Amino acid sequence: MRSRPWTDYALFVVLVAPNLVLLGLFVFRPLGDTILMSFTDRNLSDPASDFVGLANYREWWGRGDSWQIVTNTAVFTLAAVVGSLALGLALALLLHRKLFGRTAIRSVIFAPVVISGAAVGVAFQFLFDPGFGLVQDVLRRLGVTNVPDFYQNSHWALFMVSVAYIWKNLGFTFVLYLAALQGIRRELIEAAATDGASHRVTVTRVLLPQLRPTTVFLSITVTLNSLQAFDLINVMTRGGPVGTGTTTLAYQVYLESFRNSRAGYGAAVATVLFVVLLIVTLVQIRAMDRGER
Repeated sequence: MRSRPWTDYALFVVLVAPNLVLLGLFVFRPLGDTILMSFTDRNLSDPASDFVGLANYREWWGRGDSWQIVTNTAVFTLAAVVGSLALGLALALLLHRKLFGRTAIRSVIFAPVVISGAAVGVAFQFLFDPGFGLVQDVLRRLGVTNVPDFYQNSHWALFMVSVAYIWKNLGFTFVLYLAALQGIRRELIEAAATDGASHRVTVTRVLLPQLRPTTVFLSITVTLNSLQAFDLINVMTRGGPVGTGTTTLAYQVYLESFRNSRAGYGAAVATVLFVVLLIVTLVQIRAMDRGER
């Protein structure tokens, strides 16, 4: 077998080296610094720090609010993934048909993706306002007497933030599903219709398997993005309304590092979040590989 000429290897190095340098400077080096900082008692108000070993991790493991924050993160992420994918697929199936004004509707659905998360958070604050919010007004008109207070009840506050996050990112899943529908094999659907398959069977047995690669890709990206959500939570609830009612791991990193000035402890929480992200990504990639095989 003839070996490749050295020019191919040189071209490979020229094309890959800039990316590796940028990744090293802006991804791997900060990641290494964060992990090293997690073993210290670094305080933003004091440049000096001492090595404390696993003390930050032991404190995080033993704190009562840590598991509440982990639960918040899991619930928020699960709601974001399931809600975004289910609604995105439903809208894509609807607007894949020839409907009047579908181009304008597609643009409207995608618009929130490019809007600032802070702006979306402020808008949803008005929607859920207990005094004059649109949601409260609609519930009262429908005859709901026990209207939930989204700013005092932690569970409803987490629901409010999840709805806002799903609305903002729905256009992303919608557009990718819509693009995937353009490439499905129409002959399989026509064959199913010829064999007398119902609409439900056609969708579950013929259409969804063809969308599996897109679904796996979206589940990975939406999961990673929701685990790192910050702006909406900061604008709408600041991790409250009571205690850590809507605090996630990503928001806890901000609270500990910048509001409590405990950069070492915040770095430990960030490292825990990194490990969670790594495990979730590996599991989803493994599932994607199995599905392809």
